[in-house]
Amino acid sequence: MSERRDLVSHYEAAYTTTPPWDIGRPQPAFAALAADGELGRTVLDVGCGTGEHVLMAAEAGSDAVGIDITAAAIRLAEAKAHQRGIPARFIVGDALHLESFGEEFETVLDCGLFHVFEDEDRAPFVDSLGHVVRPGGRYFMLCFSDEEPPGWGPRRVTQREINDAFAHGWDVTSIEPTHLHVTIRPEPVRAWFASIERITS
Repeated sequence: MSERRDLVSHYEAAYTTTPPWDIGRPQPAFAALAADGELGRTVLDVGCGTGEHVLMAAEAGSDAVGIDITAAAIRLAEAKAHQRGIPARFIVGDALHLESFGEEFETVLDCGLFHVFEDEDRAPFVDSLGHVVRPGGRYFMLCFSDEEPPGWGPRRVTQREINDAFAHGWDVTSIEPTHLHVTIRPEPVRAWFASIERITS
């Protein structure tokens, strides 16, 4: 419990300035989903931050919801939605306990959440996702790739780690190399963009 409180404090502190992941626009990999009509009717963004992907989905016609463990991020997301006149819901909550939602979604988006979990949190996170992604629904995940050189930022993730984490009850339909844009340098980070389908209830 104290570790989760420390995590919340860490992210609350990050939003006293502009954190590296808050680029103020959708990541291109997710923008392409919206442009191609791939988001579906109901969308949940886990670890939504200040809400750019939720607002993108809502503008594309989806019933869009964002959840983040950080109240500061949710306040900023709600302010954006109000300023832009976009209907979207934002909730302070823990992505490891999505069962409390009591809802299922066609699509779940994850921009930079999976790669912050320690090994012991990955299985609980995948189990938590299983409560909100309906059978046949999809989880789209953007994370740091192991092709990104070591250094600052979160852990790098291998394709094998993604496949292993979603080996039961899911179908990893694709893992493609892409880029994840950040605020602290002009060149983007090397990343994986994974499309994963829920195949059991």
